[in-house]
Amino acid sequence: AVINGLSKIATQQKKTVYLCQLLTRIAKGKTLDCHFENDQRISPLESALSIWTLIEREDSKHDKLHEDIRRLIQIQVVAVHMEKGYFKEAAEVLERLFTDLESNKPLRMKLATIIKSKDPYVPFLQNFSYNLLISKIKSYVELFMKDSETNFLIQAATEQVEAKELGATMLQKEPANVNETKEDSNLETNQRFVFRTILLRDSLDKYCLKADFSLVWTYFNCLLDLNSLQNVDKHADAWACGRKRQRWTYAEDLQLKSGVREFGVGNWAKILVHGEFNNRTSVMLKDRWRTL
Repeated sequence: AVINGLSKIATQQKKTVYLCQLLTRIAKGKTLDCHFENDQRISPLESALSIWTLIEREDSKHDKLHEDIRRLIQIQVVAVHMEKGYFKEAAEVLERLFTDLESNKPLRMKLATIIKSKDPYVPFLQNFSYNLLISKIKSYVELFMKDSETNFLIQAATEQVEAKELGATMLQKEPANVNETKEDSNLETNQRFVFRTILLRDSLDKYCLKADFSLVWTYFNCLLDLNSLQNVDKHADAWACGRKRQRWTYAEDLQLKSGVREFGVGNWAKILVHGEFNNRTSVMLKDRWRTL
């Protein structure tokens, strides 16, 4: 949003930005000398209310939770000023909150009466407390995260892989050879798999901004059932030519036993990633363990 401008990002991303802004202001809600707006009179919660209005505009449907949060912010804007003893400022805030005299008139009248009483601990304010506001906002955020749950990294990497692979396919497309042997076909399949893997790593490198993404690559190892990155690099030729059945060495058996002790039976992908194996898969590890 900072780089491209808020207006140029997708709706869901825009809501994420708004929510971050909202949470920042709610966190500082009781600190009246903290300002988010150019107008120094605007408290953090008043600023939060303007952000909440933007969030409501992005939401296709408004339910009771939306109404509860708006009402709680309005009440707490006044309550925080009263708790600090700023009763005059609380009355000014009330005027700014309800510029339309007919807008939510019962709530406006109730708050005006409370301000006149100069009692910040009346039951009404206790019932609509700051803690309740935080609880409602947490509920909203949890719903938002559940609805928009996605793995950006995987999606972005997949798009890159598919785009590059499509380009390579167009460049390499040639008439099929009728005499192509089964071995040649297998070789091409394995080379395509290696090609996808390399592109995937390039995409991860790009989207992780050149950071250390060993954990991310470990995750993809589990998904793709690959050996550790070190083994993939070491045995690249073996991957390209297809796997051949080979005997288990004593060292590999020790690695397998050590992995089972550390991660437990069944966690073959983890054991594979953390161990030194000679061109094995997690299925091979499982079969070998059964044999042992």
